[in-house]
Amino acid sequence: MESLQTGLKDWQAVCRALETGRQIVLLRKGGIHETEGVFEMENREFVMFPTWLHQRVDWIKDVDMSLAEQRQTDPEEIELRVLGRVAEISRIQSRRQMDAIDASHIYLPPLIDMRFNYRPANPLYLIVVRAYSLASPVTIRNTPEYAGCRSWVPLEKSILTERAQPVLDDDTFAARVTDLKNRLRI
Repeated sequence: MESLQTGLKDWQAVCRALETGRQIVLLRKGGIHETEGVFEMENREFVMFPTWLHQRVDWIKDVDMSLAEQRQTDPEEIELRVLGRVAEISRIQSRRQMDAIDASHIYLPPLIDMRFNYRPANPLYLIVVRAYSLASPVTIRNTPEYAGCRSWVPLEKSILTERAQPVLDDDTFAARVTDLKNRLRI
């Protein structure tokens, strides 16, 4: 795809973790569709849209605190830097699985517990994302249309993605995915 006009909102620190290669996963319960028992993301390619709404720095590991920009509110302008492509989707069956992949993400246990406990009848999904750095960051106005607690936002303008470069090289990304899969098999 040469351009995208869809943003996926997540904590600013998570967007930064994807951008730096620290993390290749997202946790989701909302913003998804499940038809006939099959989980699907609304979009398999998207621009990561950083948000400070609900970002809790006290739920980020101390070692990863440098990824978090602490703000009380979302800024007037948002810098878009990362393209995400869904590589894998796994249903998380137990808290033990999340414990097994603890080194693979920036989240502290209270966030993981909250995700499991929020709407407990709905399953928790681990989305493996291949992150790409946009050739040039794109700054957009943070309009009221982007506000609120929702995962997907249609962007006012298309973001060029044709020259985006993978954050992790192919071998490193493949090794990280294999390691995740092995750890989740507990």
